[in-house]
Amino acid sequence: MSTSEIKQNREARFSRLYELAYTDVLRFIQRRAGPDHAEDIVHEAFLAAWRRLDELPIEHDDARAWLFATARNCLLNNQRGQARQGALAVRIAARTPTYTDAEAELTHQRIDLTSAWQRLRPEYQEVLATTIWEDLSSSQAGQVLGISSAAYRIRLHRARKSLRHELDASPFPAPLAGSLMTE
Repeated sequence: MSTSEIKQNREARFSRLYELAYTDVLRFIQRRAGPDHAEDIVHEAFLAAWRRLDELPIEHDDARAWLFATARNCLLNNQRGQARQGALAVRIAARTPTYTDAEAELTHQRIDLTSAWQRLRPEYQEVLATTIWEDLSSSQAGQVLGISSAAYRIRLHRARKSLRHELDASPFPAPLAGSLMTE
């Protein structure tokens, strides 16, 4: 038997199994999980059947029973996942702090900085990031960026000026602390 014939036989066997068992397996899951996730769970079970088609029983009723068991396992996995998500949401909600005015102001500053950063030209983002995170001298930073130290200092000046302009244009302009804006 050639490879293409084997592939065709696999596809035909799977198609027949799908045609004969899909509705039964779907109803089986709907009775246990409701209609919301039933189709996804059944498709997951049939995906497992496709992957393990050579291991499935040959008899239709036995293969159908195998599909029921696999669909049930998929349902249980889905339910465990939903329970973990729910538990995580509860833990997050329980740990969500209440903010003071100072913390709210800091949050506004971070939001302003983030949006101002995103509006900067990529070369300005790069020179500022190199300045802030890498702690390099002008000549070292210029070497990293492939420009002279003088070009680096000019670009850094322009980047700071552009960032200040973007921050001043934000809806809640706030002074930015730290060495980012110092010259």
